[in-house]
Amino acid sequence: MTHLAIVTGASRGIGRGMARRLASEGIAVAAVSRTLRPGEGAYEGSLEETVALINADGGDARAFVADLGRKEIDRPALVAEIEDAFGATADILINNAAAARRYETLFADMRREWFEDSVETNVWNTWDLMRSVIPGMRRKGAGWIVNLSSRQAGPRVGPPFAPHPLAGSVLYGGTKAFIDRMSTGAAMELYDDHIAVNTLAPNRGVATAHAAAAVPGWPSEPEETMAEAALLLCTEDPAKVTGRVAYSLPLLKEFNRPVRTLDGRHLVEGWQPDDIDEAGFLPHYIRFNPPPPLPEAFRKGAP
Repeated sequence: MTHLAIVTGASRGIGRGMARRLASEGIAVAAVSRTLRPGEGAYEGSLEETVALINADGGDARAFVADLGRKEIDRPALVAEIEDAFGATADILINNAAAARRYETLFADMRREWFEDSVETNVWNTWDLMRSVIPGMRRKGAGWIVNLSSRQAGPRVGPPFAPHPLAGSVLYGGTKAFIDRMSTGAAMELYDDHIAVNTLAPNRGVATAHAAAAVPGWPSEPEETMAEAALLLCTEDPAKVTGRVAYSLPLLKEFNRPVRTLDGRHLVEGWQPDDIDEAGFLPHYIRFNPPPPLPEAFRKGAP
């Protein structure tokens, strides 16, 4: 099967890393971001640079400029444009693009326009892109969707409440919690279509330019662990690996997955499964329990 992946937020950081790692395995990559050229964005990185790195490594990538936080954007048309350019159907989607985190703004001070921007970019954009690729995945007979989440999706537990450098992270964490719940529900509904839906978050922070500015000095993991975990979720059997709210390091440990450089050519020293210390794993804030028995009427198919 020929694979085509759409990776959003691919101009820098984790998005670029995941795009490169997928491409190193022969997966064609549509790199999507609003920053086409170096110097056009608030942070370093651009689609032109991402595509150049992938193509220099022997991969197949093309740039698609789109501001995914705009309400008026036609996401189905974007998917159609990508598929027409590659002459293939997208069967992998990584939703990595995100709005400004606004950690510095407390709950009581949040402005409506910032709330709407975060919901549009983080939640509805993810939902809308998923809806846009599902028909093609159904026709193709399989698909993989990975939505980027965050450790901030988990609740603040108290009292007492321990001090936190990101305060309550109510807006950003709230949208990511929505993504976790949306993804597990979609995984259930799309299971018979052989479409896997999972969320992925770093077990630690990944020291991108954005993250390093928000929490300087916080323990971090390299972007290669997130890229490898994303590749795993984009290639495992959808009948077996779906509906997960996954953290990078525990996932790699569970599957005993070698962590490779972004070009796929070498192992990353110090971050192989045997090197990863389980004592540093985040606890899951979601507990999966068997569903309660259905009433007799429901078992018989009654409304």
